[in-house]
Amino acid sequence: MLMSSELPPLQTLVVFEASARLLSFTAAARELGTTQPAVSQQIRALEAALGTLLFERIYRGVVLTNAGHILLKTTQSSLQDLRDVMQKIKQKPKSQRITVATDFAFAAFWLMPRLPEFRRLHKDIDIRIQTSQSEVDLASTEADVAILFGEGVYQGYLTEKLLPEVVYPVCSPKLLEELSGFTNLMNLVKAPLLKLNADMGQKWMDWELLFQLNGSQWQPSESVMEFDNYTLLVQAAISGQGIGLGWSPLVDDFIKSGVLIALPNFTVQSDNGYYIVLSKQQTPTAPVTTFLNWLKS
Repeated sequence: MLMSSELPPLQTLVVFEASARLLSFTAAARELGTTQPAVSQQIRALEAALGTLLFERIYRGVVLTNAGHILLKTTQSSLQDLRDVMQKIKQKPKSQRITVATDFAFAAFWLMPRLPEFRRLHKDIDIRIQTSQSEVDLASTEADVAILFGEGVYQGYLTEKLLPEVVYPVCSPKLLEELSGFTNLMNLVKAPLLKLNADMGQKWMDWELLFQLNGSQWQPSESVMEFDNYTLLVQAAISGQGIGLGWSPLVDDFIKSGVLIALPNFTVQSDNGYYIVLSKQQTPTAPVTTFLNWLKS
């Protein structure tokens, strides 16, 4: 007997539905591309499992029993539901994924706050962010797009500047008040400075270069705190532990909200910046092109 938790194979129900609809095992076999004996065997197995006849055999075919009529109605409805669902799945746009490689600071401070807008505009494109605390190894990454900080020279890759390097000192409102403002570079020297260390900051603007571009020479003080993570440096500046270098537009949102105060009198700009980096060997896919157009907009 068929247990309540069991169902016959789907193919058996397909054979039954064709046989019941056509009232002929031979015609059902022809429609399904099989043989009449194979159809008869599956029907007999189904009847044995149910413990009841589904067809009455007559001279030139078959007719349905009451049980056969009941099962046919349900089977046809269920099979149609399956067809409808499978058709919807086939027609549903497949999610398209883009992998973007960049440094943690750019991802956290610039890209992540803006991604909800991209998701709202392009719900069918998924973005996977691949971050690194050190320089991204283009040779080993499988990213579709890289957004890298530097001079924009990468052998074998196409580059386009996305954002220039614009740097200015930043600090918390509380620290600015405690130190009674900063009118010249000497005031900065006497203040606690937050520095991105050489391992992470070798291509980034540092205090020495900022002073140099402002026409002065930096004399490091004992109050310098070093970090190998720009996120930690920004958090230290927000909590009032010192003055850090702020990269526009990475810290723009903090300045707009008043969490950090910019010292624009000491703003400097270099030839470096964030570059979009693409492989010369691969033509950008449609989702990648969509993402790039959004980035540059």
